[in-house]
Amino acid sequence: SLITRTTNDVQQIQMTCVILLRMVAYAPILGIGGIIHVAQAGSSLTWIIVLAVALLLALITVLMQFAMPKFRIMQKLVDRLNLVSREILTGIMPIRAFSREQHEEARFDAANTDLMRTQLFTNRVMAAMMPFMTLIMNGTSLLIVWFGGKQIDAGTMQVGSMIAFITYTMQIVMSFLMLTMVAVMLPRAGVAADRIDEVLTTEPAIHDPVPEAIPADLNQHHWNGEVAFHHVNFTYPGSSEDALHDIDFVAKPGQTTAIIGSTGCGKTSLLHLITRFYDVTSGSVTVDGVDVMSLRGKALRRFRRKIGMIFQSFNLINYKNAVENVALPLYYQGVSRRKRNALALEYLDMLGLREWADHMPNEMSGGQKQRVAIARALINKPQIILADEPTGALDSVTSQEVMNLLRLSLIHISEPTRPEPIS
Repeated sequence: SLITRTTNDVQQIQMTCVILLRMVAYAPILGIGGIIHVAQAGSSLTWIIVLAVALLLALITVLMQFAMPKFRIMQKLVDRLNLVSREILTGIMPIRAFSREQHEEARFDAANTDLMRTQLFTNRVMAAMMPFMTLIMNGTSLLIVWFGGKQIDAGTMQVGSMIAFITYTMQIVMSFLMLTMVAVMLPRAGVAADRIDEVLTTEPAIHDPVPEAIPADLNQHHWNGEVAFHHVNFTYPGSSEDALHDIDFVAKPGQTTAIIGSTGCGKTSLLHLITRFYDVTSGSVTVDGVDVMSLRGKALRRFRRKIGMIFQSFNLINYKNAVENVALPLYYQGVSRRKRNALALEYLDMLGLREWADHMPNEMSGGQKQRVAIARALINKPQIILADEPTGALDSVTSQEVMNLLRLSLIHISEPTRPEPIS
């Protein structure tokens, strides 16, 4: 849905803005000029123009009543089609493994058919508008010739006046037709604007503190790495139960603190509170006595640089090789490219991946990608290492060697003793 809103919906608004600038600025001038000339002529056929404009407005109103709800549905169906397409493409291997191709084809066909039917309906409604408009225009001309001809026959109107009146009338009707073309596009653009506005007005889950609550020296603060939870409760938005309840502990620098629990008990959520990916519901999380909820902007970014996060579901960016992935934390810290690459190669060597330094991430196995993610977390020499199942994709021997490397990094992260490379 976010992809659709930032591409398809934005394009709808862009296209409508272009039409508005080209037509809406021009059509009123054309219409007002025609009305002024008709008024000056003082013809008794003015009621024909009023009738034509009324019929046009009635036509637009009726068609919009049918089309507007469908436009809103159509954008949601575009979301649905994109979602199904992404799920099928990213899950192609398990789909093949479980022979679910026909089921997924049917699911895609259903989403595609729903969108097609809605688009056909809206296109037919919009296509029906043009014949009706042509009928109104030609009918208006016919009425003017009919009643104008009678006035000419009676001697109350000149032929030239009738021709001029037809010209002015067409000028007025054409201006309304231009506005009608814009009106055709406005409903869908309005729906797109509402969907974009929903994103822009969404309340952030992370609320920055008021300036008065921010310690003045945070940007220059030296972090040692003492993490403390003070009776922390945390509830996900919309949930009725706490994901974490009354968590209270202190993790000292140089120590390893293990968070042990069953699946779904909130271990990952607990780590995310330290990095302030979420804010606590009650209680506080402090690092070196500083409440992480008091951090924002530059101070928060500086604080996160002192944390090495090894995620449970690791993601490697599709850079040209593993070296660039490992060097990612150093890109915006003023470190030269040569030094970045040298440090990345050193950490890849520690983790037994030196020969994979020039390979693309998509050429690596799951275990190799996980070791690249570990190297990426350690290269910044963080004061705190948050390891969320960091060896889940590794064999037992490599897992033990990685854990030894992490322990050595914790002992003296500022100037680590270089461990033996992992074989």
